[in-house]
Amino acid sequence: MNSSPTSASRFDMDHNPLERIPPWVESLTIGEVLRETARKHPDDEAIVFSANQFRLTWHQLDREVDRVAKGLLALGFQRGDHFGVWATNVPQWVLLQYATARIGVVLVTINPSYRTNEFVYAMEQSELRGLALIDEFKSTNFFSSLHKAIPNLQMQAPGDIESAQFLKLKSIITLRGETQPGTLSWQQLLEMAEAISNEDLRDAERKCQVHDPINIQYTSGTTGFPKGAMLSHRNILLNAYYAGINQRFGPGDRLCIPVPLYHCFGCVLGSLCSAVHGTTMVFPAETFHAGQTLQALEEEHCTAVYGVPTMFIAMLEHADYPGRHLGSLRTGIMAGSPCPIELMKRVTTEMGASEMTIGYGQTESSPLVTQTTVTDSLEIRVGTVGRPIPGIEAKVVDPETGRELGDMQAGELCSRGHNVMIGYFRMHEKTQESIDRDGWLHSGDLAMREPNGYYRITGRLRDLIIRGGENIYPREIEELLYQHPDIEDVQVIGIPDRKFGEEVMAWVKLRKGRTVTPEELKSFCKLKLAYFKVPNYWKFVQEFPTTVTGKIQKFKMREISIEELGLQDVANIQTA
Repeated sequence: MNSSPTSASRFDMDHNPLERIPPWVESLTIGEVLRETARKHPDDEAIVFSANQFRLTWHQLDREVDRVAKGLLALGFQRGDHFGVWATNVPQWVLLQYATARIGVVLVTINPSYRTNEFVYAMEQSELRGLALIDEFKSTNFFSSLHKAIPNLQMQAPGDIESAQFLKLKSIITLRGETQPGTLSWQQLLEMAEAISNEDLRDAERKCQVHDPINIQYTSGTTGFPKGAMLSHRNILLNAYYAGINQRFGPGDRLCIPVPLYHCFGCVLGSLCSAVHGTTMVFPAETFHAGQTLQALEEEHCTAVYGVPTMFIAMLEHADYPGRHLGSLRTGIMAGSPCPIELMKRVTTEMGASEMTIGYGQTESSPLVTQTTVTDSLEIRVGTVGRPIPGIEAKVVDPETGRELGDMQAGELCSRGHNVMIGYFRMHEKTQESIDRDGWLHSGDLAMREPNGYYRITGRLRDLIIRGGENIYPREIEELLYQHPDIEDVQVIGIPDRKFGEEVMAWVKLRKGRTVTPEELKSFCKLKLAYFKVPNYWKFVQEFPTTVTGKIQKFKMREISIEELGLQDVANIQTA
């Protein structure tokens, strides 16, 4: 492919004045950015966890991060080591995010919805040296999964674990609940910090480089195995910087973050964006709860809020919504899955977030590729996903030939610039499939560029389902269901859903003479899959729609399912 600037990228550079303003974070690490924000706004509130009234100023946050970083150094962690966090939105998550970055340790984010086998895969594939986890949340017992992964953990010495399966793993930290045998408590980690001097910490900080990998985020895998996208300090700091610029963030803003920290939406566009712009970050609950989010918006006088469309729908439909006073609300980001235009109109008018923006991206792009701005017209903000953020080129190409397409022609959206990941950890071939030789990241999404340089997402090239902002690859579910003794063949598709955008559906062909119920298959899936991957709809068939050559036609399966389930109205909801 031609590596010269595309017509789209030239348009953006000529018309976006932000391209000519060097971001102040350009050559800094995450640790340095936090130090500078703490210096400029020491007494401003930095972080609030509403549920337990945990509050810190920027100066206090900076000092606490130092303590945690020193504790990690005392445990022997060094630049380049991998440290996993398996937890909901709790204060220690944010402290570990900044502490690991301060000393160059790569933070591996693990989805708290993972079942044991998914958790084990992430631990092993990412080559963790350390892990921090909570005890339980709702029906999930994290310690149970931990003990299944390491059966002899109680025989291990804390800080010196030996495991035949997890060869690099040395330390596990219990963030809350009774400290497990073989692990250290959070308090013990902080106490260990006393052994490390300020100069020791500064030495570790000086070794960090802006292009170092600092974060590994797992995305569902097309072959059934999640891929760990490696992101650098520069990748995510620049994304955070421009996300905040497009929302007109400043020290007076208070950002409500109900989205999960394990996802880029929470830890980059939320936590890091707040640090870059001196904006207060407010976490309403451990996981999303519409009522608690509305309460935090009102009581904390939040000026911005993030969420996937289903979250905004839940807030608007919540019983408390009519009585909440949200007069402080101004902006935010709606992203993660296609945004219904009518929903965006309600949020910008009825809810009061008149400057709400829409963003499009993926984990591999740190995450934003495009975003609307607060100065864009309502028509643009409800009808497109914006223009490429400064420093990023975008183009639409023919998926078959790679030829760049002109305006109003649908093709695969590709991006290039500071947003593109370093690559997938220990998956060189998959990296080459995603990033071509000229540095273009292929999204797998179909898009169209309008003459004004704004983009619309028109479809999906990849076999992907997006349910409430969670990316789900059907192949992963299919491979599990193939293991069921009564199933001969199975195909998984996404069908439209008013609440979640899409829901998972499985078409199942049983072996001759076998019977099984949807409830039994759901129970089978729940043992191995995160809850959001478990099919909600099941259809038992004798055959699948195919081409004359025998290729299964999932688009026809989707059409049939929409018709049979009476989802025509939902399927026709217009999105950006």
